Amino acid sequence: LTGSIGALFLTVGTAAWMHKYNSIIMILGVFMIILTMTQWNRDIIRESTFQGFHNMKVMKGLQWGMILFITSEILFFFAFFWAFFHSSLAPTIEVGTIW
Repeated sequence: LTGSIGALFLTVGTAAWMHKYNSIIMILGVFMIILTMTQWNRDIIRESTFQGFHNMKVMKGLQWGMILFITSEILFFFAFFWAFFHSSLAPTIEVGTIW
């Protein structure tokens, strides 16, 4: 709940800041997101070390989740740069064959 409210405050605050309004809402949103991240990290550490809830199945799930996340980021950047270089090296008629 705090993360979603923080994201809302960050979005609204950034839009207000871009229109030369006060940036206190944006700062509050950043603070709430950082608070959510630290509390989530604290809970994960507490579950794994003190409570012992992270068995091998949970650890494998976390490893696979991180592997899939890194793979998706690599593929995203590959696709982004592929589109950039394709558009710059072979511009189409729709953009006037000028890059």
